[in-house]
Amino acid sequence: MKHVIALDVGGTGMKAALVGADGTLLYEARRATGRERGPDAVVESVLAFAADLRAYGQEHLGESALAAGVAVPGIVDAENGIAVYAANLGWRDVPMRRLLGERLGGVPVALGHDVRTGGLAEGRIGAGKGADRFLFVPLGTGIAGAIGIAGTIEAGAHGYAGEIGHIVIRPDGPDCPCGQRGCLETLASAGAVSRAWAAASGDPDADAADCAKAVESGDPKAVAVWLNAVDALAAGLVTALTLLDPRTLIIGGGLAEAGETLFTPLRAAVEERVTFQKLPHIAPAALGDTAGCLGAGLLAWDLLSTEVSA
Repeated sequence: MKHVIALDVGGTGMKAALVGADGTLLYEARRATGRERGPDAVVESVLAFAADLRAYGQEHLGESALAAGVAVPGIVDAENGIAVYAANLGWRDVPMRRLLGERLGGVPVALGHDVRTGGLAEGRIGAGKGADRFLFVPLGTGIAGAIGIAGTIEAGAHGYAGEIGHIVIRPDGPDCPCGQRGCLETLASAGAVSRAWAAASGDPDADAADCAKAVESGDPKAVAVWLNAVDALAAGLVTALTLLDPRTLIIGGGLAEAGETLFTPLRAAVEERVTFQKLPHIAPAALGDTAGCLGAGLLAWDLLSTEVSA
């Protein structure tokens, strides 16, 4: 059965699948990255996982994978197939496409940025299906974004398009690792909510999920922390809406798991802020933590279709 290898490499774990031509997941697996052993060991873990997936396909699906797609975090040079930098994995300038191609017997390999790859999947087969313009914003430790245009993701001239987390919302706000102050992700990410709720509750182990539960129970301190984050998020999103005019706005990541505890006040805050802008459909992400893996599969199939038509 014809299939491709899809790999989504995270900070601590990897998700992988063999994906059929119609997007069906024919096999799924997960492994640790082994980052505690250093960046070279992480690269070897990725390569070994891919090789094992290829072997599984040969044995159980009757043929080798036709191509591979891999999504990685950090700074990515997708055009040249290089994983430039990932702080949480410790690697720099890894020629991932070449290394994977060699390990997989010369099959074509597509490399993508994890958020843009997840956005590709959400746009084509998830919450943005059918939308010609969408913005995918996962709210995790930080905040990133993927700009969807007619079934593809706009990477920008230098690969940095969609970095909505570094829109300055409050110039006198917290310092951001990027060098600015008051960036959106310092105020409205799951990491920011966790820090704020830990301070407000006096529990250093409290996180964003705990805050959401406290909001649902009516805790006034939690409500104040939550609405402060929602207000900042709405400000950042309206800036993005003004620039991009998406038809659908897809919110994912850890904070989105709070469901209507997030979406009800967020929709209201966005609607309150818009003037001339058209309100997009604001929807929760549909694919969960499989989005990056599914997107990597789409990258691989796209690569094959490009080679056929070339």
